[in-house]
Order: sequence, then C-alpha cells, then structure tokens
Amino acid sequence: MVNTEKERASLLFMKALVSRGSVDAVSQQMASHPQYLESFLRTQHYILHMDGPLPLPYRHYIAIMAAAQHRCSYLVSLHSAQFLRVGGDPLWLQGLEAAPPRLRLLDHINKVLAHQPWHTACSHIQTLLKTGEQCWSLAELVQAVVLLAHCHSLCSFVFGSGTDTDVVLLPKSPNGTPPTYCPFDAANGNANVPLSLATPSEHITRRRSLDSSCDLVCLKERIQKSQEEREKRGQSQTLQQTDLEEEEEMVYFTDPSRFITDPDLCYQEFARREEDHFQVFRVQDYSWEDHGFSLVNRLYSDIGHLLDDRFRSVTTLPSSHSPDLKRAIWNYIHCVLGIRYDDYDYGEVNQLLERDLKLYIKAVACFPDATKTPLPWAPLKPSERIHVNLLIMEARLQAELLYALRAITQYMIA
Repeated sequence: MVNTEKERASLLFMKALVSRGSVDAVSQQMASHPQYLESFLRTQHYILHMDGPLPLPYRHYIAIMAAAQHRCSYLVSLHSAQFLRVGGDPLWLQGLEAAPPRLRLLDHINKVLAHQPWHTACSHIQTLLKTGEQCWSLAELVQAVVLLAHCHSLCSFVFGSGTDTDVVLLPKSPNGTPPTYCPFDAANGNANVPLSLATPSEHITRRRSLDSSCDLVCLKERIQKSQEEREKRGQSQTLQQTDLEEEEEMVYFTDPSRFITDPDLCYQEFARREEDHFQVFRVQDYSWEDHGFSLVNRLYSDIGHLLDDRFRSVTTLPSSHSPDLKRAIWNYIHCVLGIRYDDYDYGEVNQLLERDLKLYIKAVACFPDATKTPLPWAPLKPSERIHVNLLIMEARLQAELLYALRAITQYMIA
C-alpha cells in the first residue's frame, strides 16, 4: 500500500523508468500532485491503448490532428512517433490531405471543439455518421471526440507549464537500445526527443539506435516499401545505418501546420447578444453529472468513470487555494466558453480572481499557443502553479465534452 504522496509519485516514476528508462516532461510537471497524476495516466492509457473501436494508428493520428490545432509541436512530435510505432502509414504524416477520408472528415469538428466549441451541432454528428462508405459508427465517434477533447485540453497544460518550449535529447540505454514505450507515459510518446520545432535551423538532433523489436518491425515495413520504389526507378542500393537515422528524423520533426486546414480560425468572444444565434449553454439543462457521464459511459465502456475520477481528483487536491477560488477558476473557464451555472454568483469571479490571473486563465484555456506571460502570484509554490494549470485543463476538457455529448444526444433523439 502506498502511504504517502511521495511514495505514490515514486511508484509512478518507477513504472516509467523500468519500462522506458526515463520520465517524460509532462509527468514531471504533474508529479507534485501524484493523486491526480495517477488518474490522468490511467485515463490516457485507456484512451490510447486499451479496448476501444478505433485502431491504434487512428488514435494517435487523431491526437496529432488535435494537438496541431494549437500548433503544439511537443504533442504532435510525440504522437507522430507513437503513430509509427503502432504500425501507422508514414505517408499520412505528410499532412491531413494524405490521411484516409474518414479521418479527414473529423477535421471540422476538431476545429470547432478546439476554438469555438459552442458551434458544435447535431448536424456535425449527422454528417459523420451518415456519409456512405466513409461513415463513422457512434462508438467510434465517441472515442474520437474524447481523444480530441483530451488532447486539446492537454495542449493548454503543455503551454501553460512551458513544456512546449523544452528541448530534451533522447538518451541511449547502456546496451545501445532505446528505452521501450511506457504505458503510463503522460504524453504517450518519448518526451526525451528534440521538441523545439520552430525552424529547421533550431533543430537539435540526437539520433538513436533502433534495435527494439517494436521499432524494427515498423521500420522494416517502411524501408521495404522504400527499397521497392528505388528498384522500380533503377536506383536500388544497400540499406545503410543512415537510412534508419533518416526514418527517425522524420518522426520527430513533424510540422503541426501540415494538419491545419484553416490557420486563421481561433477563439472569439462567446456571443451573448440577443440577436446572436448561439445561446448560452445552461448546465441545469445538460450537465456532466446528469447527462454526459451516463451517455459517454454507455457508448464507450468505463471511460465515464475514468474521466469523472479526473474531474473529482483535480478539484479535491490538497491546496492552499480555497474551494471558492478553485470553483471560481473552473466556472470562469466555462463562462468564457459559453457555459453558465444558474446557481453561481459570478460576482465572485471578479472578487477572487485578480485581473492578471483572469487574463492568464483565459489565454491558456482559449488560445494556449499564444500564451507567453508567466503565471501571476509570484509567491506561489511550483505545485500550486501546476494546480492552477491542471484546473484549467480539466475545466476545458469537461466543457468540450459537454458540447460534443449534447450534440450526440440531440442526434440520438432526433
């Protein structure tokens, strides 16, 4: 039995170290809250690797699409690596236009959920579920929506904690083989790779050996295809170590812009004027507890319990923040995304949240890739700063899920 928070964090880190020889940057950031970290990792592992209707390559590609909406090079790179490791077609990484039509159909709802979730409508669900040979099943769509919302909100944490600016080189194991994949990896990929992707001149490359069976299986298939193409052109040549190195470089330098079809789309102030078509989302009409939880759990077994555990964990973490302050942060994020609670006095938001903190919260939640200002409240401990970013991430996740699940509910009863 784990008796202390330090022991719990140590146990989680040991799992990562034994499995792959390192602990990723996101897990390190969250480690000051082991109770939450455990819940987060369990949920993410289930979404990406456990039972579900979507093939593993689809799951990581959807994660790439979601992270690209916020130009999050960190997550795009990590999921590109994992996409190839689970047998994904490397041609798909050339851009969204190279992906199968079924995945391209997700582009619209991906953009809407990421930037203006109140636009999510029953018609979007209907389009995905009724498109002939390329149609999605309801179970597949629910898993895809959960993945999109999870990765959108994780982008907020990555940028809010400064992880996206980190450049970490991949260390080699003593025996020359790369660390294997860790099922409890918070970013679901190897974080210890070059992560600064602003310009090619800024890349810091550290090539690695590819002796692990998983990597070789994936690479051999791609290399074989490449050899066959060269033979057709009369340019067949002996495979050298440089071929392997070039394959790995492609994995870690995936440009997020390749997966963006509308680069100008971004968050806009939620409309509240009477003449606007979009109405405020009122929680008493559709809530996570009374509606969203049961629906998602019925269509995607057990995920409702895992998500609910995350929401409860982040709001009950030991903290110097008062319960009123944590609720103000949560409700403020939902407010800027068009969700209102009739039983809440929004005057508390202005009383409890300083102006600079409100600006920071809104930036991280709504346009994280533009976040450059540090978190206010200099006296805060690092763990308290992380807690604020966790609250932002989870509140945003729940907001996106509410909009998507309400649209699915409307489709089902139409």
